[in-house]
Amino acid sequence: MSPSRQSIAEFYKDAPVGELLSKLDTDSVPRHVAIIMDGNGRWAAQRGLPRLAGHRAGAKAVRETILTAIHLGIECLTIYSFSSENWSRPADEVTGLMDLFVEVLERELDNLQEMNVRVVVAGRTGDLPRATAEAFSTCEKATADNDALTLVVALNYGGRTEIVDAVTSIANEVRGGALDPSDITEDIISSHLYTARVPDPDLVIRTSGEMRVSNFLLWQIAYSELWVTDTLWPDFDRVTLLEGVLDFQSRERRFGGR
Repeated sequence: MSPSRQSIAEFYKDAPVGELLSKLDTDSVPRHVAIIMDGNGRWAAQRGLPRLAGHRAGAKAVRETILTAIHLGIECLTIYSFSSENWSRPADEVTGLMDLFVEVLERELDNLQEMNVRVVVAGRTGDLPRATAEAFSTCEKATADNDALTLVVALNYGGRTEIVDAVTSIANEVRGGALDPSDITEDIISSHLYTARVPDPDLVIRTSGEMRVSNFLLWQIAYSELWVTDTLWPDFDRVTLLEGVLDFQSRERRFGGR
């Protein structure tokens, strides 16, 4: 069910949206939005702050984006929170991020429950520090029955690694006799991905102006619409997400048909 225009207007009443809301078609909001959250480090550098301060500010933007997605009627939101390549960052930054994940989850779990958000983790969680993995596992279990929004957290995630893991899983099924090679289809591959529980993204948003997908959802975004904003992730707010949705609604989706 699409949200009412009145409820959306109430949500945006104190935001500088101008005539943007009048352009919104509440019946054609993207079902699934995936976001490459970029710019935390630059945001912090511009203010003479340590990089972790940018990540903390970015966590506030996540909360705002979740709330906005719910009010706009988006069913699924995927956020690229930590890539498999991010382990190469300075050790103190990585440790700070892992601790921040735990801190934020413990602080925000009640809010996620109140907003009726289901949390799903996509990635190789077995490689995470124990406290971080346990915090996400606890959050997944606690929110499993929520249905206002599915929040997919891409954590220790890499698109190529995901495909390798899917192929390995399929190969094991073939070797065990549970699957014949001739039965392997796109749907079979999709069902073995980390994101098997959610639909493919309709819209992919990248912040900070960078024009690349950075190994994010390589299989799933084959026909996703892409929207890039110069906004640094900590400054991403309800107006920016509305702008992305409006741009999506201006597109004609062809899915390779013509």
